[in-house]
Amino acid sequence: MAAAGALLVASFAANAQRATKVYRIGFVSPTGPGPRDQGFLQGLRDLGYADGENVSITLRFAEGRYERLPGLVQEMIGAQVDVLVVGATIGARAAKNATTTIPVVFAGSSDPVAGGIVSNLARPEGNITGTSYAFGGGFAGKWLELLKEAFPALTHVATLETSVNAPAAARFVKELKAVAQSLRVKLEVYHATTLPRLQEAFAAIGRSGARGLIVTPSPFAATNSDRFIQFAASERAPAMYFFEDFPRAGGLMSYGPSIREAYRRAALYVDKILKGAKPGDLPVEQPTRFELVINLKTAKSLGLTVAPTLLLRADTVIE
Repeated sequence: MAAAGALLVASFAANAQRATKVYRIGFVSPTGPGPRDQGFLQGLRDLGYADGENVSITLRFAEGRYERLPGLVQEMIGAQVDVLVVGATIGARAAKNATTTIPVVFAGSSDPVAGGIVSNLARPEGNITGTSYAFGGGFAGKWLELLKEAFPALTHVATLETSVNAPAAARFVKELKAVAQSLRVKLEVYHATTLPRLQEAFAAIGRSGARGLIVTPSPFAATNSDRFIQFAASERAPAMYFFEDFPRAGGLMSYGPSIREAYRRAALYVDKILKGAKPGDLPVEQPTRFELVINLKTAKSLGLTVAPTLLLRADTVIE
């Protein structure tokens, strides 16, 4: 009886310890505070997690300075977090290089397979999984198709490729070139992953005669969205972006999955891992919904007329 009682007490103590455990979650974003961390924190709240109660959340931001990511990841590892959440392919790569034991959840990777983060979407294996921003063929081509549909007279478009995820960036450019050929649009590609190179690219595009602009996905572009928006306005050029926050901040239009939603969904992975799931057994989630957002107010201020057929198809029209 005494032994049974001791086992009962031990079991009760263990259960009580599990019930009161405060899990440590680290969050490292390549950008600054905004929709990414907001979406993730909202996802945790929806699942019943509260910072300071059943979880302790530490947020760190690289503010577009990629060289800071390895150090921020190491800081989280040193804090012995139970789960590490990282943004974009470059953040996932920093985490992958730093640990093989701490569970890692990435969010918003353009192409985690091409980026070398996982070898298989269905079975990531290892200690890492998460949500992809865009995967599969044809997504990038829609940027040009929609821009051309909005402004049928466009015949010369510049693409600003801003990602350090070279394989994904190359795929985007390849898809854009294929669509440009089919639409008989002259497409010129410019590269910029630093502010000095961005200013050079802006100057070159201004001289090129291009009358439209496409900005491809990257934390660098998201961090410096105001510069892209201001440049497009100065050229009075219709611009297509990858993220809804661009048109909400005054850009013309965007097409893509919601970044906020990708990070909110990352919270589901954290929840599963904290409940015992292994990251390598959780398939990488791909976006299922792509939204077209048009800022009609910006179009009017630039003297541009968006084709009515595209306005009818838009998920959101900002007036």
